Amino acid sequence: MTTHVFPITNIADLIPQKIPFVMVDTLVEFSAESLVSNFKILDENIFTQNGCLTEPGLVENMAQSVALHTGFDYFLKGEAAPIGYIGSIKSIEIRQLPKIHENITTKVTILHEFMGITMVEIQVFNEAQEEIANSEMKTIIAS
Repeated sequence: MTTHVFPITNIADLIPQKIPFVMVDTLVEFSAESLVSNFKILDENIFTQNGCLTEPGLVENMAQSVALHTGFDYFLKGEAAPIGYIGSIKSIEIRQLPKIHENITTKVTILHEFMGITMVEIQVFNEAQEEIANSEMKTIIAS
């Protein structure tokens, strides 16, 4: 089995989203049950407003972090990253919007996965490692 050195910054083939809609840029840690990603918020990001990443941008970061977990898992199997979507959001709390030029860290914990439906718990942290958002959502791989 090939050993992968983390962090991985070349993730374009691991997620189905393409620029300018990419809201994750680095795969920091990966296991079958979890993932840690990073994202640097740039001026030109389509989800910024008033110097911050907006709520939809944060939700998209969470969902794309889940997609990155799935995409890397498929990559390890020698398969292309699948297209998926948010099936439902059970809960979401946004305490603080991250600012432009800030790096955020997103931690995904897989709660259940069955037949392309994945239930996850997600936490987003700012550079000071304070939790700024969390969610529990269900993602579904498109068939």
